[in-house]
Amino acid sequence: MGKIPADYLPPKELWPNYTAPAEFQVPAQVNLAEFLLDRHVKEGRGDNVAILFADQKITFKELMAQANKFANVLKQLGVEAQDRVGIRMTNTPDAVAINFGIQKLGAIPVPVSPLWAREEVAFTLNNAEFAAFAVSFPLLGVVDEGKHEFEFPTKIIAVGGKPEDVEAKGYYSFAKLMGPASDQFTNVMLGPDDIGVILYTSGTTGQPKGCVHFVKEVYVESQLVNKYVYKMGPGDVLGGSAPVSFAAGYGTFCLIPFAAGAAISLLPRFTPDDMMATIQKHKITVVTGLPTAYRKLLEMPNFGDYDISSVRMYTTGGDALTGKTLAMWQAKTGKPIWEGLGATEMVHLVTSNTMSDIPMPDSIGRALPGFEIKVIREDGSDAGPNEVGSMLVKGPTGTVYWKPYVQENKLLKTMKKGIKDGYNMMGDAVLMDKDAFIFFQAREDDMIKSSGFRLAPTEIEDAIIRHPAVRDNAVVGIPDEILGQKVVAMVELEPGHSPSQDLANDVIKSTLDLLAKYKLPREVVFTNIPRTPTGKILKKDLRRLYPTYPDKFMPKI
Repeated sequence: MGKIPADYLPPKELWPNYTAPAEFQVPAQVNLAEFLLDRHVKEGRGDNVAILFADQKITFKELMAQANKFANVLKQLGVEAQDRVGIRMTNTPDAVAINFGIQKLGAIPVPVSPLWAREEVAFTLNNAEFAAFAVSFPLLGVVDEGKHEFEFPTKIIAVGGKPEDVEAKGYYSFAKLMGPASDQFTNVMLGPDDIGVILYTSGTTGQPKGCVHFVKEVYVESQLVNKYVYKMGPGDVLGGSAPVSFAAGYGTFCLIPFAAGAAISLLPRFTPDDMMATIQKHKITVVTGLPTAYRKLLEMPNFGDYDISSVRMYTTGGDALTGKTLAMWQAKTGKPIWEGLGATEMVHLVTSNTMSDIPMPDSIGRALPGFEIKVIREDGSDAGPNEVGSMLVKGPTGTVYWKPYVQENKLLKTMKKGIKDGYNMMGDAVLMDKDAFIFFQAREDDMIKSSGFRLAPTEIEDAIIRHPAVRDNAVVGIPDEILGQKVVAMVELEPGHSPSQDLANDVIKSTLDLLAKYKLPREVVFTNIPRTPTGKILKKDLRRLYPTYPDKFMPKI
């Protein structure tokens, strides 16, 4: 078994406290692929469908055979347990089989977002020290561009494409390697404190950070989220478009449904019509999507042409859903959207609205069982009900950064700041009401300090979005000599509306019943709202671009 150098992890006194629920006891020896995949074959569900992809139906038995073959391929290439293996794949059955093959060998899967550019891919490969790297042929471009920057003798395996074209580039052909490989493999067992996966953050505030998650975390979180959020079992089909080689999509499609013995429906890319057609074709029972995806579906003039009666549950996360979108979706489908909050640093979800009988509008729900959440003030004392503060989480998952000593101990310093009394500081400003419902306010870096008040952008955004002319909006703080920061509303309009002083006045007037006057935006800028591919608003871009906007309307109320 490959040994992880001691300085690749922070000292244990900096680690968070792990508190696993008693109902999910981790075995002393476990192989994650055996638990997530092989178990269903051994228990008689081998002929159940595991993956639906276009017209393909792959059973658990067939998926296990492919995973065994890839485990043998990796072993033949010299990969050992606890070596890191990158996955940069489009949403295909091969991506899932590759993940399980890595797990079978006891190696560490490292999802690499298909959305990343050359610099991020090269950094992650070097930082994780990939022994092997499985890449979809259509995504090889940035690998080609960055290979001169690779510092390790990584064996790059191209999935798809003609073998001769792949080999001409100096890469291994997945098809040629898999052809002669045996479909039998003896799984490598790991202990609970061996590493199960390394998930890299999206890199929106610098280079991606490697978040180490141990076998015990993956084992518990995959079951816990299913039991209390998705509630799937054999016969269920989970569908959505999140990339399986991106942190959020990895948990959603490679871990949680397989803990349940459910099937997954893979969608290569999201378009509203492709999503609706896939729900109908695959009879998806649980849909997961970003709030922006639901908003795009709501805009479809042909929404009613599709039969989506198979769906029993819609879920979301990654960005604020808003009460407006929840109400519109419920009116259109008769079913709510259940919102939750998760993080790359915590494997997957830590809260969900499924912790109550009906969703609480604008809330990210309550803590999942096994997680303990508290909200603290800037001085470290506990915040009261409905008081905005920093969100701290403790439970079966936690934040441990990979290679904390590089770049002048950068991540070691982050660990020291980010773990408080065993709790993980999420970097989110939230408030918790008396019933333990949590309301996301902003990333702490996005909180606004104006005229001595600490303002939460989300509260203002939720008020503005209710105006019928507003399609999307973001509230940011802009430096101001008198106020400290002035509150500026960036507003994207629905089609058919044009920017004007009168409309700016009307948008802000519409919030008067919802917001105290000191919270009202001082300016309105009509523009398009930039978002990441995962739906998060790029507020840093809005703040940077602020001086370039020619029209800044000062509302008169």
